Amino acid sequence: MLGRLIDGRYQVRSRIARGGMATVYLATDLRLERRVAIKVMHGHLADDAQFKNRFVQEARSAARLAHPNVVSVFDQGQDADMAYLVMEYLPGITLRDLLRDYGRLTPEQTIDIADAVLSGLAAAHRAGIIHRDLKPENVLLADDGRIKIGDFGLARAVTNSTGTGQALLGTIAYLSPELVTRGVADARSDIYALGIMMFEMLTGEQPFKGEQPMQIAYQHANDPVPRPSSINPDVPPRLDDLVLWATAKDPADRPADAGVMLESLLQVERELHSSSAETGPQPTLVLPPTGTEAPESDTQLIAPAAKVRPEASATDAVAALATMTHGRRARGWWLLALVLVLAAFAGGTGWYFGGGPGSQVTVPTVTGIAQDAATTKLTEAGFEAKADQVYSSSVPVGKVVSSTPRQGNVITKGSTVTLHVSKGRQPITVPALAGLSSAQAKKDITGVGAVVGTVDEQFSSSVAQDTVISAAKADDDKADLSKGGDYYKGLKVNLVVSLGAVPDVTGKTEADAESALAAVGLKSAEGKKDYSDDVPKGSVLAQAQQNAGVVRKGDTIVLDISLGPAPVQVPDVVGKTWKDAKKALTDAGFQVSYPKTVGTIPVDTFSSAFKVTALDPAGGTMQPKGSTIKVSLAANF
Repeated sequence: MLGRLIDGRYQVRSRIARGGMATVYLATDLRLERRVAIKVMHGHLADDAQFKNRFVQEARSAARLAHPNVVSVFDQGQDADMAYLVMEYLPGITLRDLLRDYGRLTPEQTIDIADAVLSGLAAAHRAGIIHRDLKPENVLLADDGRIKIGDFGLARAVTNSTGTGQALLGTIAYLSPELVTRGVADARSDIYALGIMMFEMLTGEQPFKGEQPMQIAYQHANDPVPRPSSINPDVPPRLDDLVLWATAKDPADRPADAGVMLESLLQVERELHSSSAETGPQPTLVLPPTGTEAPESDTQLIAPAAKVRPEASATDAVAALATMTHGRRARGWWLLALVLVLAAFAGGTGWYFGGGPGSQVTVPTVTGIAQDAATTKLTEAGFEAKADQVYSSSVPVGKVVSSTPRQGNVITKGSTVTLHVSKGRQPITVPALAGLSSAQAKKDITGVGAVVGTVDEQFSSSVAQDTVISAAKADDDKADLSKGGDYYKGLKVNLVVSLGAVPDVTGKTEADAESALAAVGLKSAEGKKDYSDDVPKGSVLAQAQQNAGVVRKGDTIVLDISLGPAPVQVPDVVGKTWKDAKKALTDAGFQVSYPKTVGTIPVDTFSSAFKVTALDPAGGTMQPKGSTIKVSLAANF
C-alpha cells in the first residue's frame, strides 16, 4: 500500500495502525494539499457484505457528527475492490498508550479526559447514535492537546432496543451487562463503558480480570464494580460515586445519556477545584397545571343562608325575604365575576407558562463557539447570559467550554445561563527534573498536571544509569526544563535518561567484548588490526563509537583488535661465540634454548669457549618478538 495513489487523490505515505476490520494509513490529499488518515478495509473482508455495510455505516455515523471531540470524516469510497474511509489526521497517542506508559492517571487528568469524551459522546447521543465500542484504544490524544473519540465502526442508530443481532461486538472488558446477557445496547451502554474506562484511568487496572473472555463477561453481568478508591486511596469520594453510578448493573440506575453524566462530572470538577467559579445547582421549578383548575389556595367562600327569627312580624319576614333575594342576586353576579376572573387567570397562566416569560425553553448548544456568539444564541432563545472563565486543556481561548444549566436542558424562559468560557490551558510549574530517577521524574511531571512525552535513552559516562540527563518542553518552544520552569497543564515533557557508561571492553577477547556490548543493547564492528606488545593476539586494543554524537541503544561500537607482538628478524649468529650470540638474540627480544653442558663442560661458565653452529628458526627469518630460538653449540678450540 505504501506509495499507492487511492482514487487518484490520496497518496499513501506510511502505516499508522492495524485493527480487526481495517488498516489506517497516513496519506496526503493531493487535491486539498493536507495530511489525512485513510482507513482501508482488509481485503479478506471485502467480499463479506455484512462487514462492508458496517464499514460504510461508520462513515455515515461519524459524518453526521460535527463536534470538536469527535474525529471528523471527510470522504468515503471504493477504489477497485478496496473500500476506504478518509478522516482527519491527529498526530499523537491513544489513551491506551497513555495508560500503558503511566499505569494510572490523577483524578484531574481523568476528569479532563472524561470531560472531552462525554462532550463528544453527548453530541452522538443527541444525534441518535450510540458508539458501542468505547475503550481507551478509541480515545485519541493529539499532540496539540485535543481529545477526540474515533472508530465509530460499531456505531448504530438508537432504537427502543438496539441489539447486536449476532455475536457480541465491542471489547469484552468494556461491555455492559445488558450487552453480555441480552445483546441489547442503548446510550446507557456507552455510559457503562466510560465508567469502566474511568475506573481504569484512576486505578491503572480494569475492575474485572480473567484468563478467558467469558470469565470477564460473567463478572460484568453479575459482580458489582468496586470503588476505585479501594485500589487508589487518592480518588475523591465524589469521583468514586460517579464511577459507581455509571457502572450500575441495571441500566435504569445509570445516567440516561452522556449529557446527563457530563453535567454531573462538571459539578464534581467544580467541587474538586475551589479555585474555579462556584456554580450551585439550579433549583427545579415545579409549575402548576395550566388548565382551568383553580389553585388550591383559592377557596370559594359561600355566605350562610339568612335566618328569620320566629318572633318577627310578617312585615319583618317579607323584608327578610326581600333582603335574602337581593343577596342571592348579588351573590350570582359575584360568582359570575369570579368565573370570569378565573378564566382570565387560567388564560394568562397558559400564556405565561406556554409562550410568555414563564414558558419552558431548551438551552441551545453553545459548547465550542465564541463567547459573543453564545451570548447572542442565549439572548435570542430568551435567556439572560452571564459568563465566567475556566481553564481548559481542549477548548481554545475565548470559546465556551460548557454552560450551567447544561445545553439541552429545558428550563424557564428568562432564566440566567452561565457560560464557562475557556481562558486557555492552566499554568503550572514543572519542578527540576535533571538528576532524578526516571520514575521520580515521571511522577513529578504527572503530579503537576503535565504529561510525559518521549523518553530518549542514551549512554553517559558522567550520569548514573536510569537518571534524567535533561528535560524539555514537547511543544514548538522546545525550551529546556532540566531545572524546571513554567508550562501548561496537559502538555508533554520530553525526557533524556542515562543508560550509564558504555562498557569498557579493552583487553577483552573479541568474543567477550561483543557479548558485553550486546548485553546493553549495542552492536559491535571490527575496526583495524595492529600489533601490540601489551595486548594478547585476538583481544581488543581500543574502542570507539561509529558515529559522532551521543550513543544510544542500537548504535555500533568499533573494536580495534590486537595481532600480538610485531615480528622481528632473528640475528644470524652462527659462528659467533655463545657469549656474543646470546646477547644478540636476547637484545633482539627472543628467548633462547641451548644445552647447559657440552660434554662435561658447563656452557654458562665458559661461554666464550663455545660457538654457535646452528639456529632454529634460522638466522635472518622473521619471528614474533618473544618467541624461543633453539641454539646448537660446539667447542671453540
